[in-house]
Amino acid sequence: MQLHERLRELRTERGLRLKDICEDASLSVPYLSDLERGRTNPSLDTLKSLATAYKISVHDLLEGVEFYGAGTAGALPAGLADLVADPALGAQITPEWVQTLSRIELRGKRPKSKQDWFEIYLHLKRILG
Repeated sequence: MQLHERLRELRTERGLRLKDICEDASLSVPYLSDLERGRTNPSLDTLKSLATAYKISVHDLLEGVEFYGAGTAGALPAGLADLVADPALGAQITPEWVQTLSRIELRGKRPKSKQDWFEIYLHLKRILG
């Protein structure tokens, strides 16, 4: 996933408008729109402001972005974080599987519930071994 896709994903997952994030991050709406469209690249200060606005770390902000490594559960998509945190279900999912699952999307959408993520995990595990 590219950085601009990650930025849009974070905002839309939380049901926020560009204006909402811009107010919290002290950015202009056109600038954030350009970031989300991949028309410009943010500075480190901008990444810090965006992470603060989303109440996550810069590391988590960059989770899943192709040039960056693994992050924490706070950066996982909705439902998948719940699955990983579940004592019974999450215990059977390795970090490698979490990383694989976190990349799944179909037509730009991701599963929402813990159960949806677990079913995908079971199906993929059965297929891939």
